[in-house]
Amino acid sequence: MRATINFLIVIGRPILKFFKLLRKIEIPKIKLKLPKIKFEKKKKKLIFNKNIIKNNNKKKFKFGWKYPSLLLLTLLITGVLLWTYQTVLRDLPNVNEIYNPPKLSTKIYDRNNNLLYQFYENEDRSWIAFNQIPKDLILATIAIEDKDFYRHHGFSLRGIFKAVIYNFRKNDEDKLRGGSTITQQLVKNVFLSGEKSFQRKIKEAILAVMLESILSKDEILERYFNQVPYGGNVYGVAEASNRYFGKEVGSLNLAEAAFLAGLPAAPGSYSPFNKEGFQLAKLRQEHVINEMLSVGYLDSARAKEAKNTEIKILEDERNILAPHFVFYVKNYLEKLGFTEVGRRGLKVKTSLDLEIQKEAEKIVKEEIEKVRRLKIGNGASLVLDVKNGDILAMVGSKDYFAKDINGKFDVVTQALRQPGSSIKPINYLLALQEGKNLWDTIDDSPVSYQIPGQKTYTPQNYTGKYLGTITLKTALASSLNVPSVKLLKENGVENMIDLAEKMGITTWGDRSRFGLSLALGAGEVTMLELSQAYSIFANLGEKVNINPILEVDNYLGEVIYQKKIESEEVAGERETFLINDALSDDQARSPIFGSNSLLHIGGKKVAVKTGTTNNLKDNWCIGWTPSYLVAVWVGNNDSTPMSWVASGISGATPIWSRTMKNLISDKKNENWPIPIGLYQSEACGKREWFYEGGEKRVKCLTPTVTPTLTTN
Repeated sequence: MRATINFLIVIGRPILKFFKLLRKIEIPKIKLKLPKIKFEKKKKKLIFNKNIIKNNNKKKFKFGWKYPSLLLLTLLITGVLLWTYQTVLRDLPNVNEIYNPPKLSTKIYDRNNNLLYQFYENEDRSWIAFNQIPKDLILATIAIEDKDFYRHHGFSLRGIFKAVIYNFRKNDEDKLRGGSTITQQLVKNVFLSGEKSFQRKIKEAILAVMLESILSKDEILERYFNQVPYGGNVYGVAEASNRYFGKEVGSLNLAEAAFLAGLPAAPGSYSPFNKEGFQLAKLRQEHVINEMLSVGYLDSARAKEAKNTEIKILEDERNILAPHFVFYVKNYLEKLGFTEVGRRGLKVKTSLDLEIQKEAEKIVKEEIEKVRRLKIGNGASLVLDVKNGDILAMVGSKDYFAKDINGKFDVVTQALRQPGSSIKPINYLLALQEGKNLWDTIDDSPVSYQIPGQKTYTPQNYTGKYLGTITLKTALASSLNVPSVKLLKENGVENMIDLAEKMGITTWGDRSRFGLSLALGAGEVTMLELSQAYSIFANLGEKVNINPILEVDNYLGEVIYQKKIESEEVAGERETFLINDALSDDQARSPIFGSNSLLHIGGKKVAVKTGTTNNLKDNWCIGWTPSYLVAVWVGNNDSTPMSWVASGISGATPIWSRTMKNLISDKKNENWPIPIGLYQSEACGKREWFYEGGEKRVKCLTPTVTPTLTTN
């Protein structure tokens, strides 16, 4: 109904003028020869009421059989109006919907504005304002599509007539002219289907008139350039310019502008990506230039130069960069409330550094190839800037497109894997929070635990060797299993789960399924959440939430989201400092890993922890500095066990070592600031960190031979 009212308002005046003109037309009387009818004579007297019937000489207009032509015309007009309402006006679209933006592609960029990927729903389109469209492109489009654009009010009978005559004379498929105005083409693309029918053409004309009543000519052109197809899934001139020429619309030369102006007439036939389509498009471009010349939009010299300018079309490549990260960002956007990402036209600036990403991908691929003999088929890595929660690189598998390993599955964010010994720092942090000191001793001797209703639990060290009485620092740095289980027995399983959840691990929901084996990594985690937890060590107790998005702009370029660093204190500075010190001490881990292993990066302070599950399905290495964290996993997506010789050193560590060196090799060494309440003192021939008076509790120890098994 609203559409009908709008239509009547727009065309009301012409209709009124028509009927005023109709009233002035003299309609001749038509004499009808009626057959003679015989009536029976009946003697009845007719009585007339003189008060009702008055004889005056004025002629009165009466509908009736005396005026059949007018009656017929009235019925015809009424029928046409009823048919028009029934088939055209009743379901006419609301022209005000032109103010709604079309489907627009959302583009994902790295932190340096390198395009990673763009999401779209069928129509790949980017919005551009009218003042950013070059004059040559505007004139080229008007010349080829609608020379009377600035003179008509929506549709042009003159233009239709001229197009029919031109096409009849030329009979050239490459130089066809359309009868539709630019406004009508916009209407067809926005409101109507591609159906070819008389009713649709009427709707198109009506809507075009209505559109011209609410939009200026420049506004119509702006929407035209953003709506119409330019071939394949390319819609709008901004995306066409970028896809075909690799440049912004404002940088187009005359030859390129004329080339694009010719495409909307037959975008399927003029596809620049195939030889035949390009040749047709080039002929069309020359025709556009001739039309511009004919109406005086350019002189013959510019026309000749444009025709001779080489058109270079980019290859049809739309590669996705950092694919696992890109789809993680898409999901993250939806969590922030940005639904329908593929049609909102967002510009998303992310935290990713494309150069770091490319190097990380290269390292994972090369190192996994080297360890194929160990039955390792896949790997993943994550690089964080721990100070602000930025993801600098995310490698979800060795090859996103590898079908044999289901490469599209994102190990970083989706896979639930057991962390093995890499979970131990949380257990040791809990012990320090409960009042222990890393120089306190613990017995690294075989032990068994009798658990009611279950088999006896007997943890074993990975190497099968036991060091006897050792410090907690040595036990942690050397990743010994038995001391970790004994420590959890004191700490309490529930308490460790509480701390892990506080640090960001959310996957240990059903606590009843966990026992002392949690100390050795029995609880599944994602790499992302484990990295979130360990970034707390890097930040000396502060949890900075991981957030991959720096800024989001809408299609008009307005900033609608900016990252705010969210943080909270979840652990003490002294305790996390001591954990970092233990895990960065090459001498402390030497009893198991040896000196100067791949875990050691010369001249740099780096804390690092490895982990391998007992079933050899998961192998980890995760390490951090005051600025960066690198996490690495290797294994098989189908959980096939690796070779028994695979370990943290031989599996994940080579990837971790190369990635970390790539990050920090050209940077100054960073040390964690010393928390209040800690100081260094001489102990057992080296300087160590202690709480006040803690050095008095130190006992200098020498690892013993493997003790015999005892039961606890």
